[in-house]
Amino acid sequence: MTVGFIMMCHTALDRAAQVARYWAEGGAPVVIHVDRRTKEHDYLALTRTLADLENVSFSRRFKCEWGTWSLVEAAQAASEQMLERHADVRHVYLASGSCLPLRPLQDMVEYLNARPYTDFIESVTTTEVDWTTGGIGIERFTLRFPFSWKKQRRLFDRYVDLQRRVGFKRQIPDGLIPHLGSQWWCLTRQTLSAILQDPERPLYDAYFRKVWIPDESYFQTLARLYATSIESRSLTLSKFDFQGKPHIFYDDHLQLLRRSDCFVARKIWPKADRLYSTFLRHRSDGEKQAEPNPAKIDRLFSKAVERRTKGRPGLYMQSRFPIKDRENGKTSAPYSVFQGFSDLFENFEGWLSKYVGARVHGHLFGPERAEFAGGERIFNGCMTDSAALRDYNPKAFLTNVIWNSRGERQCFMYSPRDTQQDIDWFTATDPNAQISVISGAWAVPLFRSNQNFAIIRREAARLQQIEIEHLNILRSMYVKARVRIWTMADFIENPMEPLQTIIDEISPRATRRLTEVPQMVDLTGFGQFLQNLKNQGMQPRLMGDFPMGDDPSPKLPRRGRPYLVK
Repeated sequence: MTVGFIMMCHTALDRAAQVARYWAEGGAPVVIHVDRRTKEHDYLALTRTLADLENVSFSRRFKCEWGTWSLVEAAQAASEQMLERHADVRHVYLASGSCLPLRPLQDMVEYLNARPYTDFIESVTTTEVDWTTGGIGIERFTLRFPFSWKKQRRLFDRYVDLQRRVGFKRQIPDGLIPHLGSQWWCLTRQTLSAILQDPERPLYDAYFRKVWIPDESYFQTLARLYATSIESRSLTLSKFDFQGKPHIFYDDHLQLLRRSDCFVARKIWPKADRLYSTFLRHRSDGEKQAEPNPAKIDRLFSKAVERRTKGRPGLYMQSRFPIKDRENGKTSAPYSVFQGFSDLFENFEGWLSKYVGARVHGHLFGPERAEFAGGERIFNGCMTDSAALRDYNPKAFLTNVIWNSRGERQCFMYSPRDTQQDIDWFTATDPNAQISVISGAWAVPLFRSNQNFAIIRREAARLQQIEIEHLNILRSMYVKARVRIWTMADFIENPMEPLQTIIDEISPRATRRLTEVPQMVDLTGFGQFLQNLKNQGMQPRLMGDFPMGDDPSPKLPRRGRPYLVK
């Protein structure tokens, strides 16, 4: 006894001819159905190519369309021809023209001969599957679907909505329990002939003619009526992505296909010369028998689906630009934002880079240019310091800075003076962000400037309002960043503790303790400056308590050699 193959073909007929010849020369009969939409000269060329093989025949042609009854009709006609012409066939294997045998034919024959009464067809109820797409489960059996989902999408959707609104439901024929599964099956002669010769077949055919995607439910449902032993799985390796589209196998999938131990794989790229030359080579029958186990490679496909749907954290691609708030991470790595530190300390960037070993930038969103670390004009990934290019899409600019420097911590200064405040919500809701703020420090450069006081007062009012809005964002319930806020007065009183906390968070493995703080700017007269602002009608609210005439003095660490007291 042997196995017979039915091939459903519509494109790449030259590859289908190679596979048909491989099976036929191995002693298996092949019945080929060619879609009637295929050009006539291509069909005739296929028949001439296989004319020398007596066990290859062609069935009546149907015009097949995805998800329609025509696919079942084509399979029925080919199956009837197979059973009628080849009495020695015990199992019938349905394959497509893009399928490729992965193991010698004799392996499959011996495998099926050891299971003469077993049908291999994926067959599960609608409540047990999660791969049905389009939001239609059991309704595909209780509604009518006279319109093509691919060509008449609008009519399809409207007719489904109409049936739902009026409460229309079709009656499922008595005795049938709808099942779904892969359309690529391997049925015994007894089961297949029982389906095709059932006296109730006209009733079943009329019912399934209006079922959505009947090629995934007709044989899967009726096999449950007649099969004595069903293994609910397909012997064909066929993987699908999250959209229900089949994965295509290329030449670089050779080792992957070998590891699956499956008999047949679908869907093979027509130009995968290496795959066809490797697997269509007649091999010895003494190779080790193995149970088909596509689960061996499921992990790789799961990773591929995850990469396709989520992408890599912090990577924004043209082919998978994320919907707002559905990104796989706003940025790709942790980074730190410092607001007010460069105003309060001299050369804070150089001091910080010495202690944390990170790339410390100036004001990346400065009004004139992006101040990259070291005064560079070009950063990783050929990013320029152009303010115009940066401001065109500041969020993309920041994510590119982080992405292009993966493996190295990025730190940058921020200020109410910076031109782009649009990133406030972006950084506040980014779990990778560490935001440290000394509120009110923006007043220090104004204090040290030599401008007309009326201009200073207006600028102070503007900067204070910007920082108030930023602080409101940082105190929001939606914040995911690690945020620390100090008033300027509180920070100056004891700068060592907050600086040590920041250093420890950026470099948690470092055990180095701070022995010095960066050089603080001269704040003599700053309290009087704030009082002058008040006298001019502008109320400073973010600096903390700076008594007039009492200039702040930080508590510095004790210097000198330690000693013991006995």
